[in-house]
Amino acid sequence: MRFFKKSGTFYLASIDEDQPSVRPFGAVDIFEGKLYILTGRVKNVSKQMAQNPKVEICATDGGKWLRIEAAVVSDERISAKQHMLDAYPSQQRLYKADDDNTQVLYLKDTTATITAFGAEPEIIRF
Repeated sequence: MRFFKKSGTFYLASIDEDQPSVRPFGAVDIFEGKLYILTGRVKNVSKQMAQNPKVEICATDGGKWLRIEAAVVSDERISAKQHMLDAYPSQQRLYKADDDNTQVLYLKDTTATITAFGAEPEIIRF
């Protein structure tokens, strides 16, 4: 989580049929011990993750980078949505916990690799 907070923006890759699709994200937080992201159901990324839940995430803090391989699981609970919106108040102008657009997803079957040039990678599974 510290890595995400330090980097600010991270990039999520999903699959659009047979083509990878990458876009910037910024909202990520831990809720009930799971790593969550926030998006909108009207976005292509939401539709792509519904078709194929496998994603990869990449972030950098300048000298190191983080790569994550995971599957996403949508969480429809208002409490999960509200947690993410509380963590990112700027998103409240776009999303509401009880609207039909707000989507929060947690990562499962996750492998995170933190590394830098010439360094031994640190691998974390959760």
